Amino acid sequence: MARNRLIVKVTRESLPRVKDKYPFIYLERGRLEVDDSSVKWIDADGQVIPLPVATLNTILLGPGSTVTHDAVKTAVAANCSISWVGEDSLLFYAAGFVPTADARNIKRQVELAADPERSLEIARAMFQRRFPDADLSERTLSAMMGMEGHRVRALYREKAELYQVGWKGRRFTPGKFQLSDTTNRILTACNAALYGILCSSVHALGYLPHIGFIHSGSPLPLVYDLADLYKEHLSIDLAFHMTRQMAGQYDKHEVSAEFRRRAVEMNLLDQVERDIETLLGGKKRGRGRRQ
Repeated sequence: MARNRLIVKVTRESLPRVKDKYPFIYLERGRLEVDDSSVKWIDADGQVIPLPVATLNTILLGPGSTVTHDAVKTAVAANCSISWVGEDSLLFYAAGFVPTADARNIKRQVELAADPERSLEIARAMFQRRFPDADLSERTLSAMMGMEGHRVRALYREKAELYQVGWKGRRFTPGKFQLSDTTNRILTACNAALYGILCSSVHALGYLPHIGFIHSGSPLPLVYDLADLYKEHLSIDLAFHMTRQMAGQYDKHEVSAEFRRRAVEMNLLDQVERDIETLLGGKKRGRGRRQ
């Protein structure tokens, strides 16, 4: 099989911006390595697949994967992060850092989070996306979180009725994925994939996923804050739609394909970048420093 090679050295100035990249690729049971500066994936059957890492936002490595030092180095040079996840992206374990030009966005993020009034303003702006007609100016964080809980539960019921799918509530026990019903399994898988993509995007834009404005006491508060902006389409609606389409029989390949299609269709990476800049008011990076 012919192998693609990087004829021209990739530079920061020549890299596409985060919003112009493909969101992710999920790989499992194989080896990620480099051949003449080209990153390639060798699957369990020995097939060699060249990967255009300069145009990928993140590589999600699942079970049975190994990766060489050179592959990580080459991916990082192309600002493609690598995330380690569970099977079908069900659990998000860790993410490698991509280089950012400076810490100005992190500094601003920390300053905003440390100021109770400004932090609450950002939280309100995030909730306003889900409650466009509500007056949240006097609402506390606890009150808005309560509103969100009611909204999501109502959304589950609405989608269940729309797609005529049985629904007994959101249930997931860590380590016992197979015991969940089909809809809950799809929700879990899509949420985890979304967390991986957002974690990579947050790092690439020069922010910290560990400092949020709504969530706290969790590993990735900012990622969870942002994920709630996109879950309705990328997780909830998708889960009920696919449950009906698959007649209740969970198929990880169909779920992954539909998730990718929706993420690309809505131009998720562009949306994430715009939302972060709007919500946190960060300075825009130049083309060579925005990765």
